[in-house]
Amino acid sequence: MKYFEGGNSIGRFPLATNEEYVNRNTGERVSNTEWHNCVVRNKAAEVCEKYLHKGDKVYIEGRIKSRQWTTDDGQQRYTTEIQVQEFTFLTPKSDSNGSSNPAPAQQNKPVATSNEPKQNNPAPAPQAADADDDDLPF
Repeated sequence: MKYFEGGNSIGRFPLATNEEYVNRNTGERVSNTEWHNCVVRNKAAEVCEKYLHKGDKVYIEGRIKSRQWTTDDGQQRYTTEIQVQEFTFLTPKSDSNGSSNPAPAQQNKPVATSNEPKQNNPAPAPQAADADDDDLPF
């Protein structure tokens, strides 16, 4: 966390996303992990600092930004970051590593998210209606 004059703050943390699949040719299970740099600002950064711990799962939405700068020794450096706009904690409070402080019950805006992409749960398939119960003319 860094705090600035005027009360603004910025927090940074790494986020891992995992992909697992079975190689069709060898039948071997393959696991790939990608690391992302996340940037959270102001109140959201403070919430992340207080409630987000190493190993917690979190869902993040934001923008990808690339930056370029020159170091003191003249080398060009590049980085790509996720500018977090919304997040949701996915790890249950009882499973969280460390803090005994409970997460806030309500957030106006979700703050950081997990190290795994959000999984969409498809809606359950509609139950087939009995043909006699159908009042539709078609």
